[in-house]
Amino acid sequence: MIGDERISAYIGSLETDRPEILNIIEKQALKDYVPIIKKPTQSLLRFLIRSHQPENILEVGAAVGFSSILMSEYMPGGCRITTIEKMPGRIEKAKENIKLAEKEGKITLLEGDAAKILKDLTKDPKNQYDFMFMDAAKGQYINFLPDIMKLLKPGGLLISDNVLQDGDVVQSRYGVTRRNRTIHTRMREYLYTLTHMEELDTIILPIGDGVTLSTRIKE
Repeated sequence: MIGDERISAYIGSLETDRPEILNIIEKQALKDYVPIIKKPTQSLLRFLIRSHQPENILEVGAAVGFSSILMSEYMPGGCRITTIEKMPGRIEKAKENIKLAEKEGKITLLEGDAAKILKDLTKDPKNQYDFMFMDAAKGQYINFLPDIMKLLKPGGLLISDNVLQDGDVVQSRYGVTRRNRTIHTRMREYLYTLTHMEELDTIILPIGDGVTLSTRIKE
């Protein structure tokens, strides 16, 4: 949580147990220095999956498959997940983890650049998703958004992770390191766009590293 660590620790102490497979995958990911969603974001994702009862989930940024497997543990029986990853090492590990979790029939991993894959998905009108989780390269969120909107069903939910960048996004552009300025500018543009699009109702939550929840308003 962005804020008092004592509050975050207390809330964490109230969490109930989760499937052991998630503990195994998380432990290995941390050992391999692969970033996965933080504990408060995991809890939020679990809650949203259970409350929204989605039919078709799209994830942009599979990494080692942790988030997809987490969602698959709590989604309805008929739901399916499509997830995208381009880094070869992470693709292979994600495949291993999906198999280890026995979720091959629930999760489809698309390999390659997300921009191209998203564009390809929009070519088929049947590709519509009522639940989307964005956890990819932060500087690309704004570039992905046009195709994301084409794929998000009316009433569907778009969740974007890591939008506050450890609080850097509230700083002036010149208050962040030079190498992070492009990401800083693009993330600010993304947040402004999400909160000002007529098609979306968006809130920003200061949990984990910052999360947005955007519902596509039904016409």
